[in-house]
Amino acid sequence: MKLKVTIACSVIGILFILGFTLVNIAGEKNSFATALAPSAQRSHPARGSFSVSDTVYDFGVISMKNGNVNTEFTIQNLTDKEITIKTIVTSCMCTSAYIVGLDETVKGPFGMPGHGGAVPPANEIVKVGESRVIKVVYDPNAHGPAGLGSIDRFVTLTNSDGQELTLEIKAIVKP
Repeated sequence: MKLKVTIACSVIGILFILGFTLVNIAGEKNSFATALAPSAQRSHPARGSFSVSDTVYDFGVISMKNGNVNTEFTIQNLTDKEITIKTIVTSCMCTSAYIVGLDETVKGPFGMPGHGGAVPPANEIVKVGESRVIKVVYDPNAHGPAGLGSIDRFVTLTNSDGQELTLEIKAIVKP
C-alpha cells in the first residue's frame, strides 16, 4: 500500500513539473510576440520607408456565426524614392492580406508561409507620394471552437531594402 502511494505521489509530482514546464515554454514563445506588440500598438507617422497613421485595429467583440471581418490600413510613401513592397506575410493561416492599388486592382491573398502553399511575392511599386491600401481579412472560424477568446494577429510588409512594417489586428471571438 505504501508503495502505491509513493508511486502515485511521484507520478503526480512529475505531471505537475511537466505541466509547469510546458506552460513556461508556451509563455516564452508568446512573450516574443508580446515583446513585438508594444511597438505595433503606437501610431507611427513613419516606419522606415513606409508611413502609416495607425498600425493596430481592434475589432472588439466579433461572432463566429457572422463570418469573416476585415479592415484596411493605408500606407504611404513619403520618401524621395519609389518603394517596392517585396513581401506580405501573416502570422496565422486565419488571416490574409491584400494590396489594393490606386486603380482599385487587388493583389493577393497573402498569407502565412508554409500553409496552403507558397506565399506569392507582392512586388508592388509605390511611387513617391503614392499610397496603397492593405486590406486585412480575419476568419474567426478557421480554428473552430479552439479559436474562441482573445486573438492578436500580425501582417508584416517587407520592402526591397529589407525594412519591415508590422500591422496588427485584435478581437475577442464569441460563438
